Amino acid sequence: MKPVLEVPLDVDLSEFTAMLWKHSVPHRVLEEGDRQILLVAHTVSDEQVEALFEHWQNGGSLQNVRSNQPRQGAVSVAHMKRTPVTLVLILLSVLATFQVDFGTDLQAVSVWSIVDFQVLGDQIRYGTDLWAELGNGELWRLFTPAFMHGSVLHLVFNMLWMWIVARRLELLFGSPALLLMALITGVVSNIAQFWDAGPLFLGMSGVVFGLLGFATVWDRLKPRQPVGLPPAILGFILFMLALGYSGLLATFGFGQVANTAHLAGLLTGVMLALIARGISMLRHP
Repeated sequence: MKPVLEVPLDVDLSEFTAMLWKHSVPHRVLEEGDRQILLVAHTVSDEQVEALFEHWQNGGSLQNVRSNQPRQGAVSVAHMKRTPVTLVLILLSVLATFQVDFGTDLQAVSVWSIVDFQVLGDQIRYGTDLWAELGNGELWRLFTPAFMHGSVLHLVFNMLWMWIVARRLELLFGSPALLLMALITGVVSNIAQFWDAGPLFLGMSGVVFGLLGFATVWDRLKPRQPVGLPPAILGFILFMLALGYSGLLATFGFGQVANTAHLAGLLTGVMLALIARGISMLRHP
C-alpha cells in the first residue's frame, strides 16, 4: 500500500473511510505520532482520493460518490502493463519448465543450469570451477536455473508468490529496481547452491525468498511507502525454511529442496532492503 494523506489525530476519518469501504477501495489508517496516515492500494488513484478528501473537508457530501476503481483483486490490462518484469519472469519460468519437462530432460536442464554437465550412467560430470565454466561468456547461466521447476506444485507455488510480492515491489519501486533485485537475489542464491551441492537444482525460490525478505524488512523499517505485505509473512518465511531443512517439503511434491539457495536469497534480500532504506533516508532525511 502507499500513503496518500496525512492529517492530525483530531480529524475524524470514519465517514471518509466508510465511503472507501463502500466502494471496495482497499485502504488502511495508521497512527504515527500526532498524525494519521491513510494508505491505499497501489492500483488506486492518489489524485482521486485527495480530491474526494478535499471535497469532503470543504463540506461536500460523499453520498453520491461513484467509484470507477476495479473490483478488489481485479487486474486490468493497464495495471499489468505497469508490471512487465513480473510478467516476463513468470512467463519465462513456465516456458523453461515445460521445455525441460519438469526437470526430467537432463540434457535440456544442462542448457539452463549454472554450468554445463554430462550424465554418464548414474553419475553427473561437471566442472567445479564456476568462473572457468563461465569464461566462454555464458553469464546468463548465473540466473537461468531459476526459471526451471521440478513439478506443477513447485511451479505454481513459486509463481503465485512472484505474482504477489514481485508485482507489489515493481509497482512501488519500478521495473528497473525489481529487475535488479531479482537478478541479485537469483545470482547469489544460485552461486551459493552450486557451491554447496553442484549444478542439479532448479526453481525461482531463491528469488522468492529474497523478495519476501526485502519486502518484510523494508516494511519493518517504517518507510513512507510500505510494500504492505502482512506482518505474519516473516513467520511464514521462517516456517518454510525450517520445513526445507527438515526434509518435509520433499514429501509434499517439491522434490529435492535447494535450502542453501533459499537461505542465501533471503539474506541477500534483507541486505538489499537495508541498503535501499539507507539510500532513501539520505535522499529524504
